[in-house]
Amino acid sequence: MNRALARLGRGLRAVARVPVALLILFEEWGWRPLSRARGRQARGPPVARREDRLRQVPPPIALALFLTPTLGLLPVKLLALWLVHAGHAGLGLALIVAAKLLGTALLGRLFVLTEPQLRHYRWLARALDAWSAYKQRVKAWWRSTAVARAATCVGTAWRRRWRRWRTRRCG
Repeated sequence: MNRALARLGRGLRAVARVPVALLILFEEWGWRPLSRARGRQARGPPVARREDRLRQVPPPIALALFLTPTLGLLPVKLLALWLVHAGHAGLGLALIVAAKLLGTALLGRLFVLTEPQLRHYRWLARALDAWSAYKQRVKAWWRSTAVARAATCVGTAWRRRWRRWRTRRCG
């Protein structure tokens, strides 16, 4: 009985790894590039001054600021669901995707700016460290799969093609 439960537990963990791996891939391929893009926008003096102030806010304000995009975009996502329900599926889906991209960009940038203050909360620092360690394990597992190796080869080939096309077109 115990062996069967252990086997079932291993199977469920293996199945759960796929959505977690997708979440981590989204974070790596979404959060970081979008955050960097927001950072490039911050090179202008007014935005740079605002970001300097954000880096210096106390931990409670940093936590409130970090939660704001999630709560602020909730009405937009509810509107998108209403649009889908009202028969405007394409518009609703586009609004959800736009809200997700904007929210991810804002949240990523806010995290980069306020991480030191957020780490003043021991529970959050422990959670961030645990998430980071777990993420590394899942990424190592993902890289060991044949699907990931094939996807890497395909991605590399597409990047080469893209660079050659841009060089011929722009050069």
